[in-house]
Amino acid sequence: MKLLAPCLALLLAFPAIAAAADPPSWKAGAVATRITPEQSMWMAGYAARTAPSEGVELDLYAKALVLVDAGGETFALVTMDLIGVPRSLRLAVAERVEQQYGIKPSHLTINASHTHSGPELRTSKLWGVDDVALRQEEAGEYTAELEMKLVRMVGEALAKAAPAKVAYCSSTCGFAMNRRTPDGQGGWKNFPNPEGPVDQRVPVLKVSGLDDQELAIVFGYACHCTTLGHQKFSGDYAGYAQRQIEANHPGAVALFMNGCSGDQNPYPRKTTALAETHGQTLATAVEAALGTTTKPIEGTIRAAYREIPLAYESLPSRAQLEEEQKSPDKWVATHATRVLQRLDEEGSLPKDYPYPVQVLRIGSDLTWVTLGGEVVVDYSLRLGRELPGPIVWVSGYSNDVMGYIPSQRVWEEGGYEGGGAMVYGTHPSRWASQVEEQIVNTVKELRQSLD
Repeated sequence: MKLLAPCLALLLAFPAIAAAADPPSWKAGAVATRITPEQSMWMAGYAARTAPSEGVELDLYAKALVLVDAGGETFALVTMDLIGVPRSLRLAVAERVEQQYGIKPSHLTINASHTHSGPELRTSKLWGVDDVALRQEEAGEYTAELEMKLVRMVGEALAKAAPAKVAYCSSTCGFAMNRRTPDGQGGWKNFPNPEGPVDQRVPVLKVSGLDDQELAIVFGYACHCTTLGHQKFSGDYAGYAQRQIEANHPGAVALFMNGCSGDQNPYPRKTTALAETHGQTLATAVEAALGTTTKPIEGTIRAAYREIPLAYESLPSRAQLEEEQKSPDKWVATHATRVLQRLDEEGSLPKDYPYPVQVLRIGSDLTWVTLGGEVVVDYSLRLGRELPGPIVWVSGYSNDVMGYIPSQRVWEEGGYEGGGAMVYGTHPSRWASQVEEQIVNTVKELRQSLD
């Protein structure tokens, strides 16, 4: 009895020793796979390109992180060094991931860095191109292989899932600038505007093993991935940032989440040296965040996903489209031709588009909103103010990238992001005026449903 007494006193004095045997809150696994095309392909992002790719400057990667809470609820995050997420790809991957691994579609996020130095994924915008059949075949083969890689990655990450710790931190980074500048004639030009709104926060999620070995570092930034405009494949600044972070943290997978960067550009730009500099700058911001007091994320995973009918402003008649085909502006004329082709093939034009909105609760403190399309910065600023909780993270370019998503302010101002960019796609018109309220109200409803 004399020997037992000191042991009992020690346990009473240090209850944390007894609690140390509690099971961990999380399990996590992360993997990466190279997705650089094996041959020359046409590239996505710039309509003015007149030739396919001419080599590789920086390999492209897809990456997956799987988190499992103590109750077995699972969240899978997939990031890609690509221009966007075709809706068909999201639907196919979500279906297979649920069938093969039991992860619900609401618990899967696919985000694209929006690099303009990646391969063409879909060719619905092509018209009057001599090699359209070849480009369609190449894009189809690449996307089919990509689908298999993404599904396989989620399975590999899930198989690697081991007890882990999750923590949040943040910092700021300054090379993104608003790109909407008044042109002096009542319109807007694509030009750096230091007075325009920005969101220069760098949110970071660190996932570590119980031995403190870092498994994954997820980081975000709201900036177009358009430092480069040449003919070589590259992840642009986001690719260089991921490479540097992984060099700084051997064994960890770095995953980039583009934010609400529809109206944000990297400045200065146009050279490989600047892409590397911006990547290093962003990686340094991540290191600064990791050097702060991180906030442990504890709790469960909850998620809600909804596709809402995002309405078009108006539907053109056949007569209007035929008249636009005569326009001296080749983009207006080719847009009219594409929409007429849709009208002929589908019988009528759609009144709306199925727009994806997703809200995740990671633990009790982190609310993560992911939105489809090229969302302008007003969304992250507004949702950061209006959503409850100590941590609100908003990502764009998620689950489907169908075009620009303006705020009410940008819609009223007009210009490229306000609706002008629709001329390069197959949408019949720009979005209706209440696009911001429709999206924000949906986010708030989904967030409330997770309480």
